[in-house]
Amino acid sequence: MPVKSDDLEPAASRVTIARIAAETGVSVPTVSKVLNGRPDVAESTRARVEAVIGKYGYRRRADERSRRSRLLELMFHELESTWALEIIRGVEYVARENGMAVVLAESSGRHTPGQSWLESVLARRPVGIVSVCSDFTSGQLAKLRARDIPLVIVDPAGAPGPETPSIGATNWQGGLTATRHLVELGHRRIAMIGGPDGVLCSRARIDGYRTALETAGLAFDPALVRRGDFHVRSGYRELASLLTLPDRPTAVFAGSDLQALGVYEAARDAGLKIPGDLSVVGFDDLPVARWLTPELTTIRQPLQEMAAAGARLAIALARGLAPDARRLELATSLVVRHSTAAPADSVIPAPR
Repeated sequence: MPVKSDDLEPAASRVTIARIAAETGVSVPTVSKVLNGRPDVAESTRARVEAVIGKYGYRRRADERSRRSRLLELMFHELESTWALEIIRGVEYVARENGMAVVLAESSGRHTPGQSWLESVLARRPVGIVSVCSDFTSGQLAKLRARDIPLVIVDPAGAPGPETPSIGATNWQGGLTATRHLVELGHRRIAMIGGPDGVLCSRARIDGYRTALETAGLAFDPALVRRGDFHVRSGYRELASLLTLPDRPTAVFAGSDLQALGVYEAARDAGLKIPGDLSVVGFDDLPVARWLTPELTTIRQPLQEMAAAGARLAIALARGLAPDARRLELATSLVVRHSTAAPADSVIPAPR
């Protein structure tokens, strides 16, 4: 029996748009609007149609998939730093390799994208989505799956669901390596300035820091652990607070290079020299790390490679290829420059 152009491919049985329309009590054009992500559909109607699509396990036909735009969608929760630029470069490189263009979006600091963005994506029908936002709702994920738009999370803030592929880095190992470097230089009072407590990579880096201390026989002191937001201001603020401790640190492991930049500024304002009075290790190895004075010792997180891997995975999924793994962690590594040294024998001068 020939397949009609409005056929769908559910998991267990075939169903037509006409059948979905009849079951939901709406017109065939309305069902088509929902399927194509058109905004001019009432939310209650859209919800009914989406429920039936989900009920039948709708998947687009292969010929419909081939008519998707030659676009890769790249979604950030914020676009405020050179960190994001490294991700953009990685995705853009892969898109160019495959004759595609990149559409850039930002969710104004929210880790869950808004409904207006989702509707525009459904209308654009990109090949796939690479996202630094990781808190998609179950409804959003269902709509993307229904239209065969693969989603890959890069550097997830939380633990993605089992159906969502992700690309990350060995954050725990990075935290361990950074702290072990400072321990081997002879530091015993090592502070850690992490990111938000609810962010997965921040928790992993702090866990690695703690493991390195305990492995070296050093007590973990919660007073030396501070949490910021991975930006310059929090690095400045938290080091200024750490310097008020009676027995303040001789070294700081910053959870990002941007936080390390804030640490540099706070140390300078306090009259401390790096690394003579205070050793500093960052995380990311952004280009700015090589332009600081002194050049920053840091943990290299392969951001461009992570982004490129995410883009390649999204394209492979769009082509119906099964990945070898749905979770991938790329290795971090220590880059030693000039911001770390053995602690000074003399007493560190008090902050001005």
